[in-house]
Amino acid sequence: MSERSSRDASSDTGSLPDGSPWVSRRSFLRSASLSVLALGTPSLLASCGTPGARQTPESCPSEDLSDAERTVNFSNWPSYIDEGTEVVDGRRTTVIPTLRGFEARSGIEVVYNSDVNDNAEFFAKVRDQLAACEPTGRDLMVITDWAAARMVALGWLQKLDRARMPHVDEHLLSRLRSPTWDPGREYSVPWQGGLTGLAYNARYTTAVDSVEELLTRPDLRGKVSLTSELNDTMGFMLRIVGADPSNFTDPEYDRALDRLREVVASGQIRRFTGNDFVRDLDAGNVVACVGWSGDVLGLQDSNPDIHWVVPEEGMLIFSDDMLVPNKATHKANAERLMDYYYQPEVAARVAASVRFLCPVEGAREAMEHIDPSLVENPYIFPDEAFLSQTYSFMTLPEGTRRRYERSFIQAMGA
Repeated sequence: MSERSSRDASSDTGSLPDGSPWVSRRSFLRSASLSVLALGTPSLLASCGTPGARQTPESCPSEDLSDAERTVNFSNWPSYIDEGTEVVDGRRTTVIPTLRGFEARSGIEVVYNSDVNDNAEFFAKVRDQLAACEPTGRDLMVITDWAAARMVALGWLQKLDRARMPHVDEHLLSRLRSPTWDPGREYSVPWQGGLTGLAYNARYTTAVDSVEELLTRPDLRGKVSLTSELNDTMGFMLRIVGADPSNFTDPEYDRALDRLREVVASGQIRRFTGNDFVRDLDAGNVVACVGWSGDVLGLQDSNPDIHWVVPEEGMLIFSDDMLVPNKATHKANAERLMDYYYQPEVAARVAASVRFLCPVEGAREAMEHIDPSLVENPYIFPDEAFLSQTYSFMTLPEGTRRRYERSFIQAMGA
């Protein structure tokens, strides 16, 4: 098994209620620059509208070689799976216990790559091959569901054989079974979910209770960050102007965008970040920020000054999904791997490591034998009362999303 990761960890052996989708960030300290976002996103969006970009099963057939080739190529976000270390010949080596378990049970070798560093960047990396019906070299990949929705609409994914995934059918949380962009989950299976809220470093500032406060307090000027993902930042801007992120109009979006422009012009924002917000927050380069639940909760293990806040505006909820792209040649092997991660005890081991929302029914009970301290953690196993504090960002038509992203990039100053 080939395993590549950005960090070592201690060994670990041991659609929402309204039907809308979770829309992740994971514990990866990436440095996705605004220049990449500015240059990559428009080109990626333009490619989605070019003739020939869309595919169908007839225009882009795929051959499955799983019976003859017992392997699967899996692309995921760094540090977004259970990771541990072991000493081999005096050297510390990163291991992934659940993947070892899958290989031992199935006889399928997993080539695991942590190469999904940013949604726009990854989309740009694979778009030319998928638009031209060419292989990407991947059998399974994990991306955020707004990007997954684009791939579904473009016909770039293979339809899943649910008969090979009985654990998914049995244990997938009911609220996630049929998002509007993939009814019945014909093309996608959730990997993890999470929440967007606030975080602050108590060594450098007093408590920050709302996004409005983050954007207006004079003592925070130049010391806060927002995210470079439209759904997160604009979701909160919509809340600030009194709109619902899960159901808003063009005029409401324009008002929210004007509010963002005002905040940028005021000098309140130090920068827009990806997952590298964790590094800035830990070091005090920013003292408060919009951030993601699993990353912040993980940082608290090493820095007790870090605080997570449910803002007065509520939280945004999101997920990442497992997908099989066109021309992947080990589809059945990928489906077996997806199904393996829907065994509650396996899902609980991943959840204990990454601390994001777990999409697997029964994992909470399994967590009692893995880490009892996490059983009541609402950021991993939320109940309906907790979810009532959350908003999802509504699914946008391709043309609308293209227009919104261009104006968002301009408003950030990229």
